[in-house]
Amino acid sequence: MSNRVIEGVAGDGTHAAARASGAAAPAPRPDLYTAVHKGLRTFMSETLAAVGRMDVADPAELAGALEQVRGLLSACRHHLELENRHIHSAMEARSPNAAGATAADHVDHERAFAALEANVQALERAGPAHRAAAALHLYRRLAVFVGENFLHMHVEETENTALLWQTHTDAELVAIHQAIVASIPSADMAVFLRWMVPALGAVERAAMLGNMRRGLPSEAFAAVLATVRPHLREHEWEKLARALAAA
Repeated sequence: MSNRVIEGVAGDGTHAAARASGAAAPAPRPDLYTAVHKGLRTFMSETLAAVGRMDVADPAELAGALEQVRGLLSACRHHLELENRHIHSAMEARSPNAAGATAADHVDHERAFAALEANVQALERAGPAHRAAAALHLYRRLAVFVGENFLHMHVEETENTALLWQTHTDAELVAIHQAIVASIPSADMAVFLRWMVPALGAVERAAMLGNMRRGLPSEAFAAVLATVRPHLREHEWEKLARALAAA
């Protein structure tokens, strides 16, 4: 999948959503966090639920749930690296130490990634008599990780965004977004799309995919739709199809 696929997803997606709604009020400023965080919240929530309900006596079910945990950790790690490289550096360049609190959280998250991977490995190695206990331990550690990340993302979306709006122009924020998009490998981009697009509201989703369609060859855009359609409810897909047809 091309890096052009998610143009408009985070940086200027709020502008596109406002245009799609036909609102008379000025469009919101570029938001580097909210869209991708919606996807991550859904990924985290569904992964926590999968671990909570998995049957540890069913090898296929156990393997599937643990694969999802590893996929979540990989997505979170990559997202953290992008924020450190592109967003925190932009904040610090204009306001020294501005990223300190969320940067410290990121260090804690890196430790949590390693701890959760160790929990996954411990469950994989556990014998039948110890699997339930190991699964519960993983579930509880993952629940803490999800809870801490939900609070962390709220701070980023409110406090960090407010500072970025004070210190950067819209054009500069869009440039940061474009740099983020350009650095995302195709495989990671497909994962972000799979979780992000279904997590958005109907207007946000139509605006984002409308932007993608304008910037992609028809075959590439068809691949995007094929990636996200299985994860949309029927009425959501119908709304999206109508919106794209009307655009």
